[in-house]
Amino acid sequence: MSDIEYVRPTDTSSAVTLVAEDPDAAFLAGGTTELDLALKDRVIRPSRFVDIGRLPLRGVTREGDRLRVAALTTMEELAADPTVRSRLPFVREALLLGASTQLRNMATIGGNLLQRTRCRYFRDPAVHACNKREPGSGCAAIEGVARMHAILGAGPSCIALHASDLCVPLVAMDAEVELLDADGTRRVPLTEFYRTPGDRPDVENVLRHGELVTHVVVPLLPAGTRSGYIKVRDRQSYEFATTSAAAAVQVEDGTITAARIGLGGVGTVPWRAWEAERVLVGAPANERTYRAAAEAAIRDPFTVPGTAFKVELAKRTIVRILRTVTA
Repeated sequence: MSDIEYVRPTDTSSAVTLVAEDPDAAFLAGGTTELDLALKDRVIRPSRFVDIGRLPLRGVTREGDRLRVAALTTMEELAADPTVRSRLPFVREALLLGASTQLRNMATIGGNLLQRTRCRYFRDPAVHACNKREPGSGCAAIEGVARMHAILGAGPSCIALHASDLCVPLVAMDAEVELLDADGTRRVPLTEFYRTPGDRPDVENVLRHGELVTHVVVPLLPAGTRSGYIKVRDRQSYEFATTSAAAAVQVEDGTITAARIGLGGVGTVPWRAWEAERVLVGAPANERTYRAAAEAAIRDPFTVPGTAFKVELAKRTIVRILRTVTA
């Protein structure tokens, strides 16, 4: 195994420079998955880890009708924030369902957004066919065991799933990611931050090398909005979603006047169900509407034998969350 240089800067400028100057360097935050990939699975081979744990990027600030969350804020800290409790309850639910207490006290918000797929074929270097790890080599999951893989945004080149719970309500809320590099800062909508595999499964997001996630900006739900997050999984705890759904709706006189839907456990990226939202707005809050929204959300899925069951399960999950938040 090659040596890995470990550096711990105390300012963001130095951290960005240390990664930008070395094409094989990588940032390290909470380290709950990055170290596994480098030291245990040996899927990534960084020459240098730049530990950003001491950078001044922690805390939650309310700015009018938004929350500005620093990237090193832990999942547990964000879940405990009083504004999240009162104005973003479905974000809190996703955080609490996303990991054990021990992990939530270690894992950072920025790291959660950037976590790599749990695809068993990606994480096993003994498996040659992985376009995400070795472009052009194929996708072993297409013919292999693929129960925990994606059906939306997927294709013959890759069906690896994005596993984040937190990102599901964040994409529904039009959250934005603040990025910093040597040229300055920019802000990217989370719905545009991730890349579906296409013919380049190895390119997962719009980050440039040396660019650092510094903050996540989340709009607050309007007063009176009903929201919720449902996670369907094989066991009650310590398990990734088979399917999940986040919903925030406003209902007036039995009619849905606003709707936001995010899906997890089914997409190669955190999935915004735009089509479902269009079905919901202006429609009566009833079972027929919910089923129509679910049908619109899971349109043209790409399935293999191991994932075909997710089509109906995802639709039922959408119906269930809509039924729950409008009850």
